[in-house]
Amino acid sequence: MIRAFVIGDPIAHSGSPMIHSHWLKSYGIGGSYEAVRVAAGDLPAFATKLKPGEAGFAGGNVTIPHKEAIFALADETEEVARLIGAANTLWLEDGKLKATNTDAYGFAANLDAEAPGWDRGKKAVVLGAGGASRAILSSLTERGFSEIVLVNRTVARAEDLANRFGPDSIIAAPLPELEAGLAGANLFVNTSSLGMEGSATPDLDFSKMAEGALVTDIVYAPLVTPFLQKARKQGIATVDGLGMLLHQAVPGFEKWFGIRPEVDADLRALIVADLEAS
Repeated sequence: MIRAFVIGDPIAHSGSPMIHSHWLKSYGIGGSYEAVRVAAGDLPAFATKLKPGEAGFAGGNVTIPHKEAIFALADETEEVARLIGAANTLWLEDGKLKATNTDAYGFAANLDAEAPGWDRGKKAVVLGAGGASRAILSSLTERGFSEIVLVNRTVARAEDLANRFGPDSIIAAPLPELEAGLAGANLFVNTSSLGMEGSATPDLDFSKMAEGALVTDIVYAPLVTPFLQKARKQGIATVDGLGMLLHQAVPGFEKWFGIRPEVDADLRALIVADLEAS
């Protein structure tokens, strides 16, 4: 029986077991996917046991706070993980522990499914310069966005990311310049914690954006965040962040269990019901 995992600390909040268990059942695979709490000090030992297969796992996912630490413990890392500086997916191959990051893929795949053509524009505004924004910047630069306004409370942090991902195309800006940056933008992405669990958000005028613009948020609790609510009231198309969570899980499942799963309405309904119940 093939076994996979998600590690983190804490780990009880993770929705990954529900996603992967749904796919295991749907495709009739005799495998398992389990949440394993691993403290920071125990991570090197956990990785060491994975390499020769002593832990009995084919691979797994990595969540906070281990995404950057596990990156350094893997034998080989894919280019996207090196660019982002963190890994969220592990697998064993030829006796080696390999790592990648599927967040950039998940972000783009969600928008591809829900808003085809979203990447025809050239200007994007990204709010937040934390760890989550790295994957978004990677995805946007790969899809050809040539002007990205990266807004953050601490401009120096935004400047660091701009230098890492594209100093010629990414402009670092302070929070007060957020609304001005929206002028003519084709895409707005919130990667910050603003709006999470009902927290306050700036009162933005999304009507300044280009015709056919899209507003999205990687926050999915609540599913319709304050940013999405405001955009909808102004007649701007929106995509919620739940799809990113679902799509980022696809590559890992395929590596461990040999089948590329589908992100369908049944899976989404299952996770939405769980979110509403929690």
